[in-house]
Amino acid sequence: MSNYTLHIRNMVCPRCIKVVTEELEQLRLPIATVQLGEAHLLRQPTEAELDQIRQALTTDGFELLDSKRTEIAEQIKIALISLIRSGKLEDLHINISDYLANTLNKDYNFLSSLFSAEEGITIARYVVLQKIERAKELLAYDELTLSQIAYQLGYSSVAHLSGQFKQVTGLTPSAYKKDTALLRKPLDQVQ
Repeated sequence: MSNYTLHIRNMVCPRCIKVVTEELEQLRLPIATVQLGEAHLLRQPTEAELDQIRQALTTDGFELLDSKRTEIAEQIKIALISLIRSGKLEDLHINISDYLANTLNKDYNFLSSLFSAEEGITIARYVVLQKIERAKELLAYDELTLSQIAYQLGYSSVAHLSGQFKQVTGLTPSAYKKDTALLRKPLDQVQ
């Protein structure tokens, strides 16, 4: 059982877990588990070790979180990114506000106002931006039709996806697909 939890911003994928694990191992810290947004240690690190952790994580693009509010905002991001990347949005039979409230076991109005205050963006806008980044990725893979992508991302129609895509990127999905050299954003920089 772990005795100390580190809350870490910008952990959004399995590769992030691997990098954080490697950094903590290099610092010779006793790790219980590492998961998205958290590392559980078997003991509380000293202040000097916390400084080393902070420095190592910052070098890799992560940030050690010190406040409960930023931890909750990060949990919201992780829940949303995981849901969007799971491809199961089409199977979600509740709206995203209910999904977040159930997943984080907190009132959605509280989550929404906290997220907006901490991140400077609404949850709804964050969801749209994450969905568009996922659409860009799926378009670049060229394995699914636009209709399949729209369905996988929970859009009611291709027109709805196309409209949001153009609003965010300035391009239609077809124009974007023709120029796959356009850069996508890392998930932790979507805002």
